[in-house]
Amino acid sequence: MFFVFASMAIGGALGVVLGPSPVASLLFMVVSLGSTAGIYVLLEAHFLAAIQIIVYAGAIMVLFLFVIMLLNLGHDYKKDIRGGLAVLLGFIVTGSIGGLLAKQLMASNDALIEFSGSSINLDAEIAEKGIIGVIAEPLFNEYLVAFEFTGVLLFVAIVGALVLAKKVD
Repeated sequence: MFFVFASMAIGGALGVVLGPSPVASLLFMVVSLGSTAGIYVLLEAHFLAAIQIIVYAGAIMVLFLFVIMLLNLGHDYKKDIRGGLAVLLGFIVTGSIGGLLAKQLMASNDALIEFSGSSINLDAEIAEKGIIGVIAEPLFNEYLVAFEFTGVLLFVAIVGALVLAKKVD
C-alpha cells in the first residue's frame, strides 16, 4: 500500500506542475495531499492523517480555489516571468537554500542520533498526556510564535490576492 500511496503522491505532484489549468493543478494537489494522508495512516499516525485531510486538503485547498477564482486565472493572461534570467535566479536561490539546509542537517546529525534514544520518554509522555496533548503542548508553548506567524502569513496571502484582483481603472 505504501508504494500505491507514494506513486499517487508523486503523480499528483507532477500533475500540479504540469497541469493544463490552475484548477486542474489544484485538484492534483488534493490527490497528492490525500495520498500523503494515506501514508500517515500506514505509519499509524491517525491524528496527522486527519489533520492533513481537514486542514490541508480541506481548508487550504478551498482558500487556493478562492484565490484562483478571484484572480480569474483560467483565462488568457500574460506570463509573469520574462526571459531565462528569472528562471536562472530561481534555480540559484533554490540551490542555495538546499545547500544551507544540507549543511545544517549534517551539522546537527549528532542531535538527531541523540533524539532517537528518547523514544522511551516519548512513550511515557503519550501514556500520561495522550497523543494530542504531546503534540499540542509544544505547539502552543514553545512554537507559538511560528504557529501564529503561519496564520498571519495566510492572512497576508488573502489580502494580497484581493489587492491583485482589484481592477485598475
